[in-house]
Amino acid sequence: MENAASLPPLTTGQKFKTVALESFDPVGFAFIGVESGINQAYDTNPAYGQGLMGYSKRYAIPFADSAIGSFMTGAVFPALLRQDPRYFQMGTGKFLHRAGYAAMRVLVTRSDSGKTQFNFSEFLGNGVAAGISNVYHPGPRTLESNVDVCVTQTVLDAFGYELKEFWPDIHRLLKRGNHIPI
Repeated sequence: MENAASLPPLTTGQKFKTVALESFDPVGFAFIGVESGINQAYDTNPAYGQGLMGYSKRYAIPFADSAIGSFMTGAVFPALLRQDPRYFQMGTGKFLHRAGYAAMRVLVTRSDSGKTQFNFSEFLGNGVAAGISNVYHPGPRTLESNVDVCVTQTVLDAFGYELKEFWPDIHRLLKRGNHIPI
């Protein structure tokens, strides 16, 4: 979000709507499809099997992990804790400074009142999502596998923040052939 100072807080309904739009975005479907195809080719987690059924499992499980994690970190916990799930872009400055700012958004967020605070929604949301994943992930679930799902979702969120920070620059670069300031 640009011009963050002038934006009003999101209502609970707006938080859920925003996450729903992001969770069912065609780019996300395509990304998970490519990831699932690679995992199918390498037979990642052989318990899924091969063929259409194996691919379907390799697609459905990461999609569920992503959607549940997004709803927990972007709607449920932000609504309960009155945190703003939006990414507020820095937008200017040196590359490393902006990259550091984006990476820190996993740890730091804004409250609905605009104050900076620890991003409880990120960690509680991904933790609960990892617990829910025990229902549909194959094999015995352990604390280690739950931590793995939680860490994976948190790392993906950090990567998403980097994309949100730099996408306007990348878009301009692709459109005009300009360079990104370093």
